Amino acid sequence: MIIRALLCALVFGLSGIHGSMAQAADESDLLPVAEAFALTTQVESRDKVQVRFVIADGYYLYRHRFAIASVDASVKLEPFAIPDGAKKNDEFFGAVETYRGAVELTQLLPSIAADTLEIELRYQGCADVGVCYPPQKTRLTLALPAKPTTLTALPASALPPTAVASGLQFGVANSPTGLPGAPQDALPEDQAFLFEAIATASDTLLVRFTIAPGYYLYRDKTRFKLREDGFSLQAPQWPAAKPHEDGHFGQVMVYFESIEVPIAVSHADTAARNLTLEVEYQGCKDQGICYPVMRRTLALALPAGPGAAVAAVSAAASTGSDSAEEAGAPAPMGLAAALLAALLGGLVLNLMPCVLPILSLKAMSLAQSGHSPGYARRNALWYTLGVLVSFGVLGLAILGLRAGGAALGWGFQLQQPAFVALLVYVMLALGLSMSGLFALGSSLGGVGQNLTEDEGGKGAFFTGVLACIVASPCTAPFMGGALAFAIAQPALIALSVFLTLGLGLALPFLLIGFVPALARRLPRPGAWMETLKQALAFPMYLTGVWLLWVLGNQVGIDGAGAVLAGCVALAMALWWWERQREASLAKRMLFAGVLFALAASALYFVSGLDAPSASSRAQSANHESYDPQRLSALQGEGRPVFVNMTADWCATCKVNERLVLSSDAFQNLLKSTNSVYLKGDWTNEDPQVSAFLQRFKAVGVPLYVVFPANGSTPQVLPSLLTTGVVEDALRQAAGQTPQ
Repeated sequence: MIIRALLCALVFGLSGIHGSMAQAADESDLLPVAEAFALTTQVESRDKVQVRFVIADGYYLYRHRFAIASVDASVKLEPFAIPDGAKKNDEFFGAVETYRGAVELTQLLPSIAADTLEIELRYQGCADVGVCYPPQKTRLTLALPAKPTTLTALPASALPPTAVASGLQFGVANSPTGLPGAPQDALPEDQAFLFEAIATASDTLLVRFTIAPGYYLYRDKTRFKLREDGFSLQAPQWPAAKPHEDGHFGQVMVYFESIEVPIAVSHADTAARNLTLEVEYQGCKDQGICYPVMRRTLALALPAGPGAAVAAVSAAASTGSDSAEEAGAPAPMGLAAALLAALLGGLVLNLMPCVLPILSLKAMSLAQSGHSPGYARRNALWYTLGVLVSFGVLGLAILGLRAGGAALGWGFQLQQPAFVALLVYVMLALGLSMSGLFALGSSLGGVGQNLTEDEGGKGAFFTGVLACIVASPCTAPFMGGALAFAIAQPALIALSVFLTLGLGLALPFLLIGFVPALARRLPRPGAWMETLKQALAFPMYLTGVWLLWVLGNQVGIDGAGAVLAGCVALAMALWWWERQREASLAKRMLFAGVLFALAASALYFVSGLDAPSASSRAQSANHESYDPQRLSALQGEGRPVFVNMTADWCATCKVNERLVLSSDAFQNLLKSTNSVYLKGDWTNEDPQVSAFLQRFKAVGVPLYVVFPANGSTPQVLPSLLTTGVVEDALRQAAGQTPQ
């Protein structure tokens, strides 16, 4: 395996020891993988498939190396059922479970419109002679049984009590049955794209498009409108769409499979009403004809009760765009309020744990300067410029990528394992420099000198850049509303909010630089400086450990092990570079260059790894994994639901989970209110989590939403939780009086 190769190369390269090695088993004696582990599948129904391995004598498979996923990222598979294996103390993986002879896996399949499903199966096994095969990756195309042609309404368990009590069923619009002039193999409009709708609560409609296999529907050419005055629709809560290069409209977002779309209804009239829904949509046959715009009307019975937050909803909301605000999301703010919130949010970021190590660097820089007024001003300005440039680039990246259809938000770069691994290296290098292993300002061929020339100006600039990078895992109070406002604005206004956020982060050091009274309060430089500098290296190491833990959750222990090996190579390279300062560049690069390349290869390795399968991630007893269908089912049962959208790299999320959501008080609260805790993981990009964040106009995690038992407007909680805030929200959602 690659990790073993990395470790072996590192050990032999560093020590220079050459010795005899045990002769490996002759690989020509091994069976081919397909014969050692014969794979067959049996599709029992549209919702279940059996995967069977027949294992040759003298060979075995590992239980923990099985993983299965859909090739189509929008299709989520449940963890597969697998029997217990025989326990074994393995020379490669330690205590494991293995299978000999045969093993059968049962995989439940989600409901999809297509008649085929492509899955990717991963497994690994070994031979008794002491040789292990590399991890295997196999793609299988499952042919699903024919789908029944009759349509059924949503089951009662999936509807809120108000809808069930009223006996509501999906209404189907009457429409033409053919497409004039279409080829004979083109389906009639309403067989290719069947539209249905139902009022599931007094403030929510649920529409459904049943899309025939081989056809696709345009997301952004779909419009919804209610005829009745006083009733308006908010932004549809679209599921994740697929980018598609269309011959008619270019790059578009489409759906190739059937979808259900909730739409919030705003109104002041609490009486039951009959409504008329107007919809227009357009779709195409893949590699074939495009249908003209289809227009339908549908009668709906809206139950009695309050509507979604009654507010001025833009016309774009009723036509299907994403600009209107989701029910329960924070109220919109003006530009002045957004700028003030951004300034305060950036200021509070200085107190967050992810930024403190960088503040240690900055404090050392100021203490070493002797506090000359000129130096302090220049240093503060360069630091501020580094922060502002970085926040500007980050803001433009988020705006540009979101405009292109990507569901990105605050901290999105930490969803990339290679970027997290690079940050581990940065923290290690900074810590080693502060510990005295090498001098950042006088080594690396003058690069460090270049970054710290002009009385530390460039060094201060890059410290500001680093402060922005490590601040992204944190979400401070005031930030959420400001960033949500920015995302919905034109680029110039949005950029002003991001820059103001950066100004808030840089403000403390800007004040120190330009207010002499504050600078005079800093301690004077002296012999204590070296001890302090070395002590401040340890927060850097701890930050690197935390990032390595995040990486392990993103790509598994293989990726974390590769980066650990890379860290050793990097440390050795820096040590050698500093030790050979008086030698020629060629001599310094002869050994250090190889080690730098070895460390860089670990970044390339982790960028190609997939996230661990859901079955391998530990699940807490107090929560379920977030799933939109599960949320709808719980709402239909009339139960309060607490939804937590989190990520392993989000420091604010982890503080809230440790202090509030893992406490005994929270567990007791869930029981006393009959509530269910759903948890969505955005450590790696997840379309379902991204869709939920977009639904509530959130620009990142954490996001905490409480759904009331009566199906009324959900409540968004602040990003920093307290037990009291959570208790009040859940008791209100359960119809109890807050204590």
